[in-house]
Amino acid sequence: MVNILDRLHKFAGGPIGQHMSNAHGYFTFPKLEGDIGPRMKFRGREMLNWSLNNYLGLANHPEVRKADAQGAMDFGMAAPMGARMMSGQTRWHEQLERELADFVGKEDAFLLNFGYQGMISIIDVLLSPRDVVVYDAEAHACIIDGLRMHKGKRFVFQHNDIDSLRKQLSHAQAVAEESRGGILVITEGVFGMKGDLGPLDKIVALKREFDFTLLVDDAHGFGTMGPQGRGTAAHFGATEGVDVLFNTFAKSMAGIGAFVASHKWLIDIMRYNMRSQLYAKSLPMPMVIGALKRMELIRNHPEYQQKLWTIVNALQKGFRERGFNIGDTASPVTPVYMKGGVEEATNLVVDLRENFGLFCSVVVYPVIPKGEIILRIIPTAAHTLEDVEYTLKCFDAIRDKLQNGDYQRPMPDMSDMSLGR
Repeated sequence: MVNILDRLHKFAGGPIGQHMSNAHGYFTFPKLEGDIGPRMKFRGREMLNWSLNNYLGLANHPEVRKADAQGAMDFGMAAPMGARMMSGQTRWHEQLERELADFVGKEDAFLLNFGYQGMISIIDVLLSPRDVVVYDAEAHACIIDGLRMHKGKRFVFQHNDIDSLRKQLSHAQAVAEESRGGILVITEGVFGMKGDLGPLDKIVALKREFDFTLLVDDAHGFGTMGPQGRGTAAHFGATEGVDVLFNTFAKSMAGIGAFVASHKWLIDIMRYNMRSQLYAKSLPMPMVIGALKRMELIRNHPEYQQKLWTIVNALQKGFRERGFNIGDTASPVTPVYMKGGVEEATNLVVDLRENFGLFCSVVVYPVIPKGEIILRIIPTAAHTLEDVEYTLKCFDAIRDKLQNGDYQRPMPDMSDMSLGR
């Protein structure tokens, strides 16, 4: 028999956390300080920041800050006390749900405290053990964790591959007919790592061949994609064909919370069956009041989305013209793919931050294959074209260094500056 604590201590951290001793505070759990925006401080130095999903620049908008503060002043952080079903229902929660549903083109919506646990509960409500799931190979971790609770059969299709999806649907159909269950297809509107879009129009078209329900996680599409930012389903003209639509407030809304939108009858079922909401305190009033202000701004100021795309187009065009590989992104998410090991990636990021004053997220093995580096850039409406031009020059410089072998040296000892908490 193995003692659980002994096992955890011996294999501390897992595949990512094993690096915590020399990564914590610098590469992982870094502290960005100051008002949220393109300029923030890291370790006391100002950085050009490309790491936050503040797509529309609302996080530090003066009207948003005022609404958040007024909500806290009027209601405090405790109201409403209790879960929605018991004592946490308010007219403001209901108003926000109506506005969200109308914005994304659905009959009704239900507020969720957090996106991650919300998605897990959505999947739990939709499925019985008889049902079969078919999902994209690059689905977000919240989807995978939700599927771990499913006791029925599941199939995975190759990322954004319609032929693969059709093949897996054929398998799912055979299983569902035998089990007397249904089929749920799960994908994303915008994939947060690569920035490519789930082909929702083509997936919806498969409903002519197969009988399935479609659940779409559009966390990165809400506010950024489609007319007036109504999402990726609207971008493809496929809103009606998406049966269940999930969105989070953590991106364009620059807040906390999420929502699910669908037919009114289905949302009513979720209200009474989503365990993560039934047994959790209601979303606090300051967050609800703040979200209502954010929705007002998104509806009334299409220029925020337009400014975002001005920055996105300039940045992505500049990368492509300079020969950088940014993959198939068709959204603001901008991954820059490079070749190199963990040591090279480490030295490259330190160089970017310490010598160029540029902060972005880096992804290496074991999240992606060995020898690959992704520098993930998130443009926002708050960035400027001058920020874009400077960033492109920085990337020209680090690419030259990478190709010249300048980063092929022992990783810097970060222990003296990364462990302080």
